[in-house]
Amino acid sequence: MSSKRTLLHNALIINEGQRFDGYIVIDGGMIAEVGHGLPDEATVNSCSEVIDAEGCWAIPGVIDDQVHFRDPGLTHKGDIATESRAAVAGGVTSYMDMPNVVPPTTTIEALEAKYERASEVSMANYSFFIGATNDNIDTLLAVDYSKTCGVKAFLGSSTGNMLVSDSEALHRLFAEVPALVAVHSEDEATIAANRARYVAERGDDLPVELHPLIRSAEACYVSTARAVERAIRYGTRLHVLHLSTARELQLFDSTTPLAEKRVTAEVCVHHLWFSDADYARLGNMIKCNPAVKTAADREALRDGLRNGAIDIVATDHAPHLWQEKQGNCLKAASGMPLVQFSLVAMLEMAGQGVFTVEQVVDKMCHAPARLYRIDRRGFLRPGYHADIAIVSPGEEFTVGEKNIVSRCGWSPFMGVTFHNRVVKTFVNGNVVYDRGKFADSPCGGRLNFN
Repeated sequence: MSSKRTLLHNALIINEGQRFDGYIVIDGGMIAEVGHGLPDEATVNSCSEVIDAEGCWAIPGVIDDQVHFRDPGLTHKGDIATESRAAVAGGVTSYMDMPNVVPPTTTIEALEAKYERASEVSMANYSFFIGATNDNIDTLLAVDYSKTCGVKAFLGSSTGNMLVSDSEALHRLFAEVPALVAVHSEDEATIAANRARYVAERGDDLPVELHPLIRSAEACYVSTARAVERAIRYGTRLHVLHLSTARELQLFDSTTPLAEKRVTAEVCVHHLWFSDADYARLGNMIKCNPAVKTAADREALRDGLRNGAIDIVATDHAPHLWQEKQGNCLKAASGMPLVQFSLVAMLEMAGQGVFTVEQVVDKMCHAPARLYRIDRRGFLRPGYHADIAIVSPGEEFTVGEKNIVSRCGWSPFMGVTFHNRVVKTFVNGNVVYDRGKFADSPCGGRLNFN
């Protein structure tokens, strides 16, 4: 943690629905002061480092509650070191990583091994989900959830053998586990029936355009409706990851404040940006689970984010090597790397009038902190950890191989020109990213939860 006192000034601060010209004083890794206008002479003289952010926005660091950093066991695709660098290059200062690695994170020993690894190499702050299986519910009951973000359950198979399908295990997961339960929600029986039908009709060399018809809107709705019903019955803190359909939105509450909700929902950047019309151009680059669906679904998800039915934005960052993305609909790996460009993609949509910048900050920074009850992060407030992203508005750059940080070396945004750029990122008061340069040593810390 930084021990020096730093002044960040001349910024347009965008925080908690407000925007104002001001300054931030960082002391010992924490925010000491957030002020309007210019700092007085005494404040300037009290700081050993002064950073001029003229022309830039200062926002809280993004909190991404769904990433796959591939560590351990799948590190040829990426690892905590490489992917946390990609995160901070995109203004993401905290992440929550998923358990479908090798071996899967389904024991306390495997969970703590990931925390130990992150403490050695992570540029951003971190937490790790423990995965639910049909036979580890007693383990889930023993986890300290003040230091771990929650339980991940696959209610339809995605990657790895972590499908929770046993009725008694599901009952205990929803009724007994005293934690947020985050679910990948697609109905495996519906998917299997769709796959069998298309293979019978057309053979097994199916084009990627069929992916959203195999992993269909119905598969999503059936599973999510069942999960929400069960959560209401048991009073579970249920969080449904990566909504992808218009129909699922009717299952979520847009009127209750987030702090009071027991059932919450997330949307990922790719489901807000792409539609099934993009398969013809991008093919397997946008193959993911749940699938990118119709333009009507995309518009409904955007509306759901604006009206509060959907609570937060994440990425489901899932790097694969380029050769793993080759092949037909049934063979190409599902998932795409997004953490480096999630904030600028959302700001691009704000520039197009889809969202406001304040909504982007709320759904990517404030709301994840509220939803997970993260200790002193997600806001620019005195007494909070100094996790800050500095954005240069109007600064153009085009995504290409030379500026992609993720180990996999590609992005579904390749060739896209964005009109805002993350130029500096602070984690715990340290500048970890500065226009393409990274800090010499990792600065991330373990997230705590209230």
